[in-house]
Amino acid sequence: MNITLFVDKSLEENAALHYDRAKKVAKKAEGARESLEQNRKKLAELERKRDKELGRQEEQRKAVSRKKEWYEKFRWLVSSEGFLVIGGRDATSNEVIIKKHAEANDLVFHTDMAGSPFFIVKAEGKSPGEATLREAADATCTFSRAWKLGLSNSPVFSVSPEQISKKAQAGEYLTKGAFMIYGKTAYIENAVNLAIGATEDGKIMAGPLNAVRKHCSSVIVISQGDGKPSDIAKTIRHRLKAGTIDEIIRALPSGGMKIKK
Repeated sequence: MNITLFVDKSLEENAALHYDRAKKVAKKAEGARESLEQNRKKLAELERKRDKELGRQEEQRKAVSRKKEWYEKFRWLVSSEGFLVIGGRDATSNEVIIKKHAEANDLVFHTDMAGSPFFIVKAEGKSPGEATLREAADATCTFSRAWKLGLSNSPVFSVSPEQISKKAQAGEYLTKGAFMIYGKTAYIENAVNLAIGATEDGKIMAGPLNAVRKHCSSVIVISQGDGKPSDIAKTIRHRLKAGTIDEIIRALPSGGMKIKK
């Protein structure tokens, strides 16, 4: 290594000068190392975010590309006894499920509250047990105005499809989604009761806890609260890692809520 000495300076001055230069070079080298390390960390973080986004997009793609079942356009759940239960989302879907999907031997559920959804237990030639009846009643209550009003239960009754008619009494008019109920009604004990999970094939299922727990490996319990459904849906999506935000929002009742556990 060659060292330049200045003849107009003493040995001590030359040594001090080269020492200062060496410190500056070392400082620049340290700065370069720190900058390189920071850039490496930034690159690693960008790669982590990219991989996370690619994973999210892939999960979203799978959720969107999955073939939907006919009942997924309605509210739905599978009872703990294995019976399909479908419900209306609004007046139009109430009209559709009663006119097109209520069949002999099915059971239809409704509440005494205005604007209540209709829920149907699809019997498929079998006799649903008490667990299914209670779960259908709980779902009818949960997705009625009882949720938004903060009520813990609501008068829920069941009837057979043959007792439901679109024919109004003299002087009355039935709006879309409204029907006349004739004959005896059976009131069923119920409660606001909601959990949400993802089935093995990726469907988002919301309904009474026992039903969701039976068919979903990961279960989130939801109760009435002041959280926005859109915010709660994001948390649910993060925890379940299934479905889309829109699918989860569609599965939730109307009104404030919070995650219980």
